[in-house]
This record gives sequence, C-alpha cells and structure tokens, in this order.
Amino acid sequence: MGLAIVASAFVGPADLSFYGVLSTLLSKIPFLGVHSTLSANGASIVWQIRMPRIVLGGLVGAMLAVAGATYQGVFQNPLADPYLLGVAAGAGLGATVAVEFVKNSSSWPVSPVPAAAFCGGVLAAGFTFVLGRSGGRYRAGATLVLAGVAVAAFFTAIQTYAQQRETQTLQQTYSWILGGLSTASWQQVQIVVPYIALSCLVLVMYRRILDVMSVGDEEADSLGIRAQRVRTVTVLFATLGTAAAVSMSGLIGFVGIIIPHTLRLIAGSSYRRILPLSLLYGAAFLILADLVARTIASPAEIPLGVITAFFGAPFFLVVLRQSQRSS
Repeated sequence: MGLAIVASAFVGPADLSFYGVLSTLLSKIPFLGVHSTLSANGASIVWQIRMPRIVLGGLVGAMLAVAGATYQGVFQNPLADPYLLGVAAGAGLGATVAVEFVKNSSSWPVSPVPAAAFCGGVLAAGFTFVLGRSGGRYRAGATLVLAGVAVAAFFTAIQTYAQQRETQTLQQTYSWILGGLSTASWQQVQIVVPYIALSCLVLVMYRRILDVMSVGDEEADSLGIRAQRVRTVTVLFATLGTAAAVSMSGLIGFVGIIIPHTLRLIAGSSYRRILPLSLLYGAAFLILADLVARTIASPAEIPLGVITAFFGAPFFLVVLRQSQRSS
C-alpha cells in the first residue's frame, strides 16, 4: 500500500520534481521543520488535488474489498460483492435524481449528489431486508440475495426512466455512474471517514465468527453462534460502509471480487487473515487503478469504473468457472 501511495503522489500530468513533492508532503508533518520547495501552485497540486484522491481512493477501495469478503462469508457465495443487496442501484438512482431535479445546488453546504446517493443506497438495502425476511431462518441468506437482485432491477428501471425524461443531464449522470475520484476533496474525506472507519472496525471484529459461519447456520448455532444475528449485523455495516463509499466515488465494481479471491490464493481461506488484508490490498488496488485512470490517456481521464471492470470482468469469469467446478 505504501508503494501505491508513493507512486500516485509522485506521478501525474503536472511536471513536479521528486524532491519537491517529497518536501511538500514532509512539510505537513509537525515538528520536522521541512519546508516545501515547490511553488504555491505546485504545492496546491500535491496537497489539494493528488492527496485527497489518494486518501479517498484508499478508503473506498478498503471498504469495497472488506464488504465483498464479508458478503462472501455470510452468504457462503464466492460471487457475492458489495452491490449484492441493491446498494449500487439505489445509489445510482439517488444520484440521478439529484443531478436531474436539483437545478441550483450552489447554495447547498455540500453537494446534493453524494447525499442523495447515500440515501438511495441505504433505502435500497432497507427494501432488500424487508423482502428477504420472508425466507425463514435457514433460507435467509439465499432469499436475501434474490431480494437484492429484485430490488436492484426495480431501482435500475426507475433510474433509466428518470434519465430518459431529462436527457440534457445524461452526460453528468453517466460520468458519476462510471465512477471516479476526479472531484475528490478533503471535505469529502471528512464526510466519509466516520462511516467507513466504523463499518470496517465492526466487520474486522467479526472475522473469527465468519470462519465459524462457513460451516453453515445449523452448525454455527450448535456452537453458540447466533447465525442470523451475525448475518444481520455484518450485512448492515457492510451495506452502510458501501453506501457511504459509492456516494463519493460513484459506482466502482469488482473490487469486492478481485481482492478477497486474490488473498485466498495468497493467504488461505481464513477470514482472520482475509479481512485485515482486504483493508490494505483493497486500498492499494484502487489507488493504483486511479493512477492508471488519470495517466494512461493524459491529459484525458478514463472513468475509474472502466479500469476496474477491465480487470474485474475476466477475473469474475474465472471465479465463476472455479465455483461451478467445485459445486
């Protein structure tokens, strides 16, 4: 992760010297007495443009990776990812409504798009929980997955209808849906940190219990683990963190598939190792993906969701094929 941060901080379209960038970063550390050797504009590029992207990208990547590993553990489904419960579709609808119907947002204290996306994601997850409760105690996992698919389809249909009514805002809407960190700021970091920090802390605390959940609900209950309660708590915090993450970054897919499955190949299948490592590797992956997105076609910028999909779609097919072989 450290290498990813360093690479992203020092590489960019602006021609800044290595020592200048380093001195600017060190100047922010108290008591070192280091002063930036860059101009005011250069220092602003490093600290107000590059660093917020790095920090926000790390937070979003860590959250999506941990949420993906959590969903795969509680549902015992290797194809589960953070968008399983309709969170992405709800966030997309919320963002679409904000873009198309809030005409004058300059007077708002914060941008209405992230706030509406967060509300839409949480609302969609709430509908999924209501529908999924009808599955019974030991079918709750499978029913919740199917409910998520249904809710996602419903919210996506409403979103498509709203887009067709306001065609003049299609470009702005799709730029958010494709995902990206081009508008990242320290204010966005401050808004999202409490949600992601709390969610990741709770999910990592449940890492040992997720290992027990892998034997099945009945066996977990016989060992004193209340499987349904564990599933409710972990899914709730994974969904809350995911909604907060995508509200700032847009819809960035496949992180929750790529990172946990890669870590299983490296570190084994125990969630005691997978969840903490997902924090680090998820953050590093998205920071590097954002670096590629903003430099590979410079001065243009490729949507971050396109970069993750480029790597994630083939990876998803490999995981699907392996799961079919093992079933």
